[in-house]
Amino acid sequence: MRKEYDFSKGKRGAVIPSPGKTRITIMLDDEILEFFRTKAEANGTGYQTLINAELRAVVGKLAGKESEPLTVERLRQVLREELHAA
Repeated sequence: MRKEYDFSKGKRGAVIPSPGKTRITIMLDDEILEFFRTKAEANGTGYQTLINAELRAVVGKLAGKESEPLTVERLRQVLREELHAA
């Protein structure tokens, strides 16, 4: 190994960009997060992927209606309905 490395041109963040995706911070109820983590572990996939898929399905259903904004309250309602159905 070299004694010194030049990191002056280094960049922080993801090594491989994910086109079409944006990193955000979101607060979720503990029960919601635990549900998706358990489901993801059983399916062998990532919990964030499952959450994204559920949100995409809901947005697809809502797109058929008059466009109503997806609010935090609506998101929580949908997630609770999905938990109850499971």
